[in-house]
Amino acid sequence: MKGVFKIDDITSTNPIAVGDEVTIEIENETEATATITEILPRRNYINRQSPRQKYHQHIIAANLDQSLLVATIKDPRTSQGFIDRFLVVCEMYHVPAIIIFNKTDIYRDKEFRKLEALSSMYRSLNYQVFAISVEKNEGLEALHQLLKDKITLVSGHSGVGKSTFINYLLPGQEIKTQDVSGWSGKGMHTTTFATMYDLPDSGKIIDTPGIRELAVAGLDKEELSHYFPEMRHRLNNCRYNNCMHINEPGCAIKQAVIDGEIYEDRYVSYVNILDSMENKNY
Repeated sequence: MKGVFKIDDITSTNPIAVGDEVTIEIENETEATATITEILPRRNYINRQSPRQKYHQHIIAANLDQSLLVATIKDPRTSQGFIDRFLVVCEMYHVPAIIIFNKTDIYRDKEFRKLEALSSMYRSLNYQVFAISVEKNEGLEALHQLLKDKITLVSGHSGVGKSTFINYLLPGQEIKTQDVSGWSGKGMHTTTFATMYDLPDSGKIIDTPGIRELAVAGLDKEELSHYFPEMRHRLNNCRYNNCMHINEPGCAIKQAVIDGEIYEDRYVSYVNILDSMENKNY
């Protein structure tokens, strides 16, 4: 890169990200080297709190048409809290989110009941949800049309089968995969940096390193409820316009939870994310 780039006044650990569109100057045609001279304006991006610098952001990818979160009910378990944090980040930057539950071949009745409950909840919020088994090649056909002509970010915990899924989409790439750690039940990192691949038919996918934790960055806690769709259209019904939906009287959000119009588990996620943002200035 040429010089130091500062984009949109964002404090970021990586000024350029996978998916960025840039202008370049050819330096050496024989060696096919060039210098990036300009980063063009981004349509959107997905970020996270930098795992190394608490008050900095790490931009995962830019200029996305959609994001795809690979989750699992077991081996390893993807918590609803993690899913909800991912959805908040996507809502913040207007990136449509899709949830895929993998490893259905190892689910038993308990896991299928959990899968049905989560699928029903997220579909009621207008998120697309799919259940697949990459191992058994089940439920995968529907995803081809979903990815066609789109730039898609593929993310999720380590060990959820993300790399195996991408190997299915990209025959011949043989992206490294690894089993879940036996002693911890958690996935082990196989992808170490974000990479964009061209799909055989059309479209592109961006493979990302497995994410253990996802801290919401670049957001004031007063704004958090705006990124829960079921809360967003009820905010004007609260008695106070600065309502945080915790202890305030006349809160339309808390009343909707009591009335069963907002899932209690989603409200718990909201409170947990809010608590994690306390006393932090992003």
